[in-house]
Amino acid sequence: MIREHQQNLIGDRAPDFELPGADGEVYHLTRYLENQHIVGVVFMGNQCPYVRSSLERLKEIQRDFRDRGLVLMGINANDTAQFPEESLEEMKTFAKENDLNFPYLRDSSQDVAHSFGAKTTPQVFLLDGEGTIRYCGAIDDNPSDAEAVTQPFLRQAIVALLEGKAIEQTATELQGCSLKWRDN
Repeated sequence: MIREHQQNLIGDRAPDFELPGADGEVYHLTRYLENQHIVGVVFMGNQCPYVRSSLERLKEIQRDFRDRGLVLMGINANDTAQFPEESLEEMKTFAKENDLNFPYLRDSSQDVAHSFGAKTTPQVFLLDGEGTIRYCGAIDDNPSDAEAVTQPFLRQAIVALLEGKAIEQTATELQGCSLKWRDN
């Protein structure tokens, strides 16, 4: 049976999760929300060229806002039966080779991706400290070329949240690879 994707909307509470990380730790969203002002959940994949071209931007965002209470959490929910290069072991290699400065988590059941309504990689859900979804969409307007970015959507949303202002663009069009769902 194929599960229906839940479509979370801006203003909805994000679904809680507890997932293993590529670093051997277990990450629980609720624990992060207790200590962070903002959590960015980023659905990613090891092989997606859009993710690969966005990694430096994500790491820069984590560096720039870490001291102000932001944590990014990458989640890989891609099916490993069809795509073994998305396995937790391969994620460990990916995280090390790319020197990720944020946790990279494995959603092997795909339940977290389904509960968020994730569709592509990369796709960001930005949560405030209460766990409410405040932004959903792309990192910026040009996933393939950092030099050509004119709208840094995620960065703008983070700044607005930190300053207690309304986010001007709460949802943006996605560009990326489709999430690799299991055949059920």
